[in-house]
Amino acid sequence: MSEIVALKAVIVPVWFLLFFIGERIARVSNPPRSKARLWRNGGLWAINLAISPLIVLPLTIWAAGHSLWMRPTWFSSPISLGVDLLILDFWIYWLHRTYHEVPLMWRLHKLHHRDQHLDTSSAVRFHFGEVALSAVFRTAPILVLAIPFSSVVVFEIVLLCGAIFHHSNLRLPVRFERALSAIVITPSIHWIHHHATKADTNSNYGAVFSVWDRLFHSRSATQRTPDMKIGVEGVEDDGLLRLLLSPIRR
Repeated sequence: MSEIVALKAVIVPVWFLLFFIGERIARVSNPPRSKARLWRNGGLWAINLAISPLIVLPLTIWAAGHSLWMRPTWFSSPISLGVDLLILDFWIYWLHRTYHEVPLMWRLHKLHHRDQHLDTSSAVRFHFGEVALSAVFRTAPILVLAIPFSSVVVFEIVLLCGAIFHHSNLRLPVRFERALSAIVITPSIHWIHHHATKADTNSNYGAVFSVWDRLFHSRSATQRTPDMKIGVEGVEDDGLLRLLLSPIRR
């Protein structure tokens, strides 16, 4: 258990650093001149890193240790890991969609969308309340489907690396990204989800695999452009403290 958590602690920061550097060499759109948003996004990430071992990790360990049934030994194989990743990604698709469709949950998730530029730092910009609530909701498939702790952590690694990738401002070869988007969420897909137009914000909910939006008719036909407006329609970004208080403010 400790080894796989340590592996996550190495892979994700290295992946983040590679994309953070890469998007400064070959970028899609020019970032804001002010560095304030980077500090703001970094502050939100730091808060979430602090609460993860206090809330997210204990909940995951508890759920994995209290499954409602015992998996048969023949299902313990690389195939079972692939099935677990699909199940968890399917769950995250619907949870993400729920954050957009339930007003009280949207108040938490809106903080993520208020960022008015997309890059690697946007991938880790979430309200700590959303992080904690998502950890609670994620216990359901773990308990019901007896998903082991190792599969959950592997999925977290894939999910975080995928989020860093599809939020990134890294310019990719068009044909390569088009081919990749048939399988996984790419920047050209996810940037539409952050378009400051409500119809597009409420689309493209996928986290890792791109099949769910096609299957459940939530894929937007809008094409990404370098100058498209990012954020929440009619809402500006804010300072760190005001963002943290935003779910309870009018």
